[in-house]
Order: sequence, then structure tokens, then C-alpha cells
Amino acid sequence: MKEVSGTPTVTPMGADATSEATSRFQVLIAGGGVAAVEALLALRALAPDRVRPTLVAPDPTFRYRPLSVTQPFGLGVPRGFDLAEMALANGGSFIHEAISGVVPERRRVRTAGGGSIAYDALLIAIGAQAGTTIPGALAFWDSADRGAYGEIVAELEAGRLRRLAFAVPDQVGWPLGLYELALLTGARVGELGLEDVELTLVTSEPRPLAIFGERAGEVVADLLKQSGVALRVGAPPIGFAGGQLSVRGGRPIPCERAISLPIPEVPRITGLPQDERGFIPVDRFGKVLGLERVFAAGDATWFPVKQGGLATQAADSAASAIAELAGAAVEASPFHPVLRGALLTKWGPRYIRARSHGLTGAASRSALWWPPAKVAGRYLAPYLAARAGYEIPERPLKDLDPPPGDDPTDTASGHEDVVGLALASAEVDAREQDFPGALRWLEVAEDLELYLPREYELKRETWKALTERG
Repeated sequence: MKEVSGTPTVTPMGADATSEATSRFQVLIAGGGVAAVEALLALRALAPDRVRPTLVAPDPTFRYRPLSVTQPFGLGVPRGFDLAEMALANGGSFIHEAISGVVPERRRVRTAGGGSIAYDALLIAIGAQAGTTIPGALAFWDSADRGAYGEIVAELEAGRLRRLAFAVPDQVGWPLGLYELALLTGARVGELGLEDVELTLVTSEPRPLAIFGERAGEVVADLLKQSGVALRVGAPPIGFAGGQLSVRGGRPIPCERAISLPIPEVPRITGLPQDERGFIPVDRFGKVLGLERVFAAGDATWFPVKQGGLATQAADSAASAIAELAGAAVEASPFHPVLRGALLTKWGPRYIRARSHGLTGAASRSALWWPPAKVAGRYLAPYLAARAGYEIPERPLKDLDPPPGDDPTDTASGHEDVVGLALASAEVDAREQDFPGALRWLEVAEDLELYLPREYELKRETWKALTERG
């Protein structure tokens, strides 16, 4: 077990160790994903002198995964950050362990290694894991399919596949990643001139990305068409076998492969109330129903839409309630979800936002929040932007209005030329040893594309090191 100094002591179950041994309010954050890190940053902002946060997670790395859809196409590099370093930099500490149970009456968690950790307040932010999917289909779950979709892309490129279906299951509340896979696959097929390839996206939704409202649906339908992806809505896919994707109440769709998303589920943790798929019931402040001083946020809770941006919003609400509990001069802020999605396309990202589920929202080619991160966390987005070398003030994420005349269906804007110019300018500055200038050009390229090509991710690290060396 890796333990960073300053953390609450991990003791055998039954030993007498209490959180009163420290002067500050001990907040234990179970998890190492976006909700956990957002909560860490929020507590630093809301109650820096009141709380002592500790992250406890089985993986010592914070894995920034929303760009994993680009990896099968060789477009992006997965990013990872050391959780112990992040915790220490934000007034906290880290324990490399998994939790297996909660003993709320004693304010302790059990660890998988047989020990326990005391807390004054506990936040469960362990996320969800991949469950079952449409029978016979390949389930894409971030990078956890071990490159299986990359193999499908290779088969397409080699001319060994002609028909591919993207199937959105009924019980998946956040299907945006599958739309991105379809759009990026359509782009690759178009680049290679594979005219005999047929791509189809099948969903039970009444329109594409229905959770974002009518305007976003119109935009996404148009982009799918321009990418050569056929669309079939109102058709719940139920299984793939024998070269056909079965659809409830409709004709099957011929295809050689079906790609789907897994239905999320949460591991069992003793001492917590959980439904049949493991989700934890919480109130609008993230407090776990029926338990004192225990909170939960993110994909592990029963909120139906599992998305990084919403997870950070729930973490902010829970952090505000914990800060108030710790005696900070803040008022707990309830969870009022705002859907923000950045849809990756060959023409650059399209930003979509909805303030109420399924109602009319905004869609734009221009960023609808700043900084324009894929995961629009109030504190996480600015923090990661600063870690990437952006020279931005440390202030919370801010929503923006689309500029007049912005047309998200416009695909003839020279986007790739502008990105290429920014990257070329970065190279010029680097050759002149103006590494801060080169990094600023990479900021421009990343703002336009939301990710950098693999070689420029590596160059960014080199140029940052050279800048720091002076």
C-alpha cells in the first residue's frame, strides 16, 4: 500500500484510532476519477483552512479518458496525472488502496487490504464500470476494450469490412461517445475513398442526442449525413448475430460488426444503500440517503446520465455541503445539472449545451464554455488547462453565448488549415527557441481541436521542460 505522509492512519479493523487526532476536518474522498479530483479542487477553493482531504483509490493515476475515442484513429494520446502529486498540491494527501465497505456509525471505511480509515465526512466517487451490452456487439468503454475498435478500423482500412453498425442501447444515458466513433469512422472512410463501406447509427432515441434537445439533434443528424453515416432513430437495438443487428419492432440491419456501449454498473460496497445495478441514492446535495456524513457524486449515484461534466457538478454540490459541515463560510449549493458536451468531428468540435433535460439547447462551432475542455468541470477544466501550460487566470469555468451567425453545420470553414497553421507556427517558434511562444500556439491548436496529435503531445512536454529550464 502506498501512503503519503499526513494522511489519516490506516489501521486494522477494531483498532482505536479516531479523526480527532488531527485539528482539521478529515474528508475522505474514495475514488480517483473526475468527480473525486473535482471534489478535491472544490474543497481547496471553498474551505482551504478547514478541511484536510484525502484521496483513496486503487489506481494511483488520474486517467483523463474523454478523448479515448480518438485513440483507435491514432489521433490522441491518453493523459495521466499522479494522484498523490495532485493531492499534495491541493492541500491533501493520497492513499493507494481500494475501499470495500463503510461503517457509518463509526465513521470509518474498510479497505480491501483489511484495514480501515477514519473520516469526519466521506465522499464516494468511485465511478462506474462496464456491465453488459447488446448481445453479440463489441462494447466500447473508453480505452478498456484493449484496442478492439482499433482492430476494426484496421479491417476497414484494409478493405475487409463493408458494413458497420453503431448501436445505442436503451439503458445508456450518455451515448455521445458512440456518435463520435461513428463520425470519426465516417471521416476515415471518406479520407480513404472507401465508397462501398456502409455505416449506420441505430438508436431508440427520437432524434440524435435527444437529451440535448431539438436543435442539437438537427445539428448532429446533419453532421452524420455529411460524414456518410446513415441514421435510424426510434429503433432500439437488441442483439447482433448472423450478420444482422436485431431491432425491437423493426426490420434487422445487415452488418458485419456491431459496436455498442456497455450498460454501467457499480461494485458493491458493504454498508451503503445500492440498487440492483449498484447505484447509490443521494439527495440534491449528494448526501447518501439514510446515512450521516456520507456523500456520493458522479457515475456511482443513481442520476441516470453518466457523464464527466455532470459528475463534476455533483461533486461541487457535495463539496459545498461538506465545507459547510466543516464550518466554512459557505452555503451548500444543490445539484442543478447543466448538460455540456463537446462532440468531436473531422471539422473540429461542436459544442452543445442544455440546461434542462431534452429541452431546447444551444449548439455552436464556437466554445460555449471557457476553458473549452472536454470535461467541463468548474475547477477541473481550469486546473488541467494550467497543467497543460495554458497561461490563464485561476478562475472557475464560465459559460459563454454562441456568437451571432454561428452555424455548427458549416463544414467548409478551413478548420484543418487553421489547426495546421497553429502547429506550423509552434514549430517555427520552437526552432527559434521561443518555447513559451511555441506552447501558446499549441494552446490555439488544442482549443480548436480539443486534442493534440500524438507527436505534439510529446513535443509539448519537451518544450515545457525547456521553458522551465530557462
